[in-house]
Amino acid sequence: MHEKMGGVECCETTEVHENLLHIVEETMPEETELYDLAELFKVFGDSTRIRILFVLFEAEVCVFDLAEALHMTQSAISHQLRILKQNRLIKGRREGKHIFYSLADDHVRSIIAQGREHIEED
Repeated sequence: MHEKMGGVECCETTEVHENLLHIVEETMPEETELYDLAELFKVFGDSTRIRILFVLFEAEVCVFDLAEALHMTQSAISHQLRILKQNRLIKGRREGKHIFYSLADDHVRSIIAQGREHIEED
């Protein structure tokens, strides 16, 4: 019989599996990399930013077009674009008086696709 702590089943013994701990120690990324990865995933934690990324999957667009497509103010869109750009998920290209935004690379599309596959699993 297993104990439950906070609704999660736990081991009955306190035996340490040294071989598993060694593998963990050898493969665990540096703390700074783990922090950066957690920060990246926080960026995906906002539905407005996800909506912006879905628009950018289809086309390179300016702030005005994004605001119109998402029924939001240009100011609100600009704020979210700044966060996406700071995290290197999108890039901007100037053309005359306009700046057109697009995905930084295909990794962004892959991350979203993997997330969608996960939530659609039964």
